[in-house]
Amino acid sequence: IWGLWLLAVNGLIGAGIFGLPSTAAKLAGEYSPLIYLLCSLLIFPIVLCFAELASYFRNTGGPVRYSKEAFGDLIGFEVGWLYYVSRVVAFAANSALLLDSIGYFWNDITDGAERIVLLALICGALTFINVIGSVHAIRSLATLTVIKIAALFLLIVVGAGQLGEEIIPRFEGTMPSANDIGLAALLLTYAYGGFELASIPAGESHNPARHMPLALLLAIGGVATLYFFIQIVSLAAVPDIASSSTPLLDAANVLMGPIGLIFLILGIIASVGGNLAASMFTTPRITYTLALDGVLPRWFGMVHEKLRTPANSIIFFGLLSFLLAIFGSFVWLAATSVFSRVLVYMLTCAAVPRLRARYSENGGFVLPGGYLIPILGIGTSAWLMLQVSKDSFLFTILLILVGSGFYIVARHQRIKET
Repeated sequence: IWGLWLLAVNGLIGAGIFGLPSTAAKLAGEYSPLIYLLCSLLIFPIVLCFAELASYFRNTGGPVRYSKEAFGDLIGFEVGWLYYVSRVVAFAANSALLLDSIGYFWNDITDGAERIVLLALICGALTFINVIGSVHAIRSLATLTVIKIAALFLLIVVGAGQLGEEIIPRFEGTMPSANDIGLAALLLTYAYGGFELASIPAGESHNPARHMPLALLLAIGGVATLYFFIQIVSLAAVPDIASSSTPLLDAANVLMGPIGLIFLILGIIASVGGNLAASMFTTPRITYTLALDGVLPRWFGMVHEKLRTPANSIIFFGLLSFLLAIFGSFVWLAATSVFSRVLVYMLTCAAVPRLRARYSENGGFVLPGGYLIPILGIGTSAWLMLQVSKDSFLFTILLILVGSGFYIVARHQRIKET
């Protein structure tokens, strides 16, 4: 259960919380802590749908497996393809943000050959750790998780101790517009996204019907509380945080000076590193699953003879992420990953009614309230999709068309072989 919890927490706490507090404050002002709570409530039905579906399967794949079983091969492939692309893009975005954060102290590494070399080291090291075995990957996750949570918790404790009642929002200002609330919720979904990483290898746990729901509920509850207090401390510590490009670093500098700044930068490195490690552990298993299903070349489905890991899929993921990180910025990369992820969420929630009818009698975790929670999850996903920009929508449609081309080619090759 703690391995699944580590994957969920590291999927949730990545780059977003270190860059989004200023954007949330710009859109919602002193009401921004409530937007974090609103987003946790919006995402909660989706989390519960993943928990139920994960309890039905003992196979690798997560949302790919659920969509294929519920809607057939084509939809299963498209979900896997979109989710894979969104995770590759998010990995590249977080890699770029990691270097930008280090550049807070060391400006020379954000451009030129130094940036390329460091990105290669980051992607290469994580690729190597995951190729040599799952145990090494989970141990590195545990270490990074302890560091990141300690840094964020220290910021909250010191802020509460120094500022006292000042951290309590008064909520006396003008309420943000519905449009600003929608934009803030969409952006904060990036900070709450990633919990589904735990569902991909869930079937490899000893008791997914019990472990997966507990791991997800513990992760989302703890992270929502952490995000709320980080936002109210940041607002109180840095009144003009809405204009900051490094909000938590500025808050740490105000509250703890240079020592706190160094400690928080270590927390950022550990946080983003943990998110990257969790993505590297789980996402290559998407292409591995699609290859086993015959909709991607067999090369992706090959397992290393001695290490027993999907080495080819891991190496491909690391290389593709490295190339995207070189050419893209954090903001652009993050924005392009949101719509694809929300579409995956919607289809996963829609799969619950079909798969419950088939598998609920096998001892899985069945949600209470009939189909109310899946309907709420679909509604939340639809509302979030309406907040997405036209460019992001068109980019996702392009990805679907490209994925459909891959599917047609792979199917044609399969027919020729048979």
